[in-house]
Amino acid sequence: MNESYEMLYILRPSLSEEQVQQEVSKYEDFLKEYNVIDLQTKIWGKRRLAYPIQRYFDGIYVQMNYQGEGTQVAPLERALRLSDEVIRYLTIKVKKAASKELDADIGVQEEVEQAVDS
Repeated sequence: MNESYEMLYILRPSLSEEQVQQEVSKYEDFLKEYNVIDLQTKIWGKRRLAYPIQRYFDGIYVQMNYQGEGTQVAPLERALRLSDEVIRYLTIKVKKAASKELDADIGVQEEVEQAVDS
């Protein structure tokens, strides 16, 4: 069963645009080897870090959303951990049911507000 995952990693700020593209395509190819579907990549660009990480105050943020079996998470995180270019990473499983419940709750709240107003 395919689950939805969201991964965010931060690259060293001193990388050139070409090096950033190489790193991003390396991890995209890695995920494609594991037959993930619906791979979406967003490069947020250089941003200020909330706190220094490995003496860096800025980082290049990259977000990848995809669906997969879950067998790709551990090998991918190992590759990120061993990379000298990645200073921080995080992978989370996105729950679809939670977003549906949130949408339902918003709909119920709007109905209650309309009933109170009338």
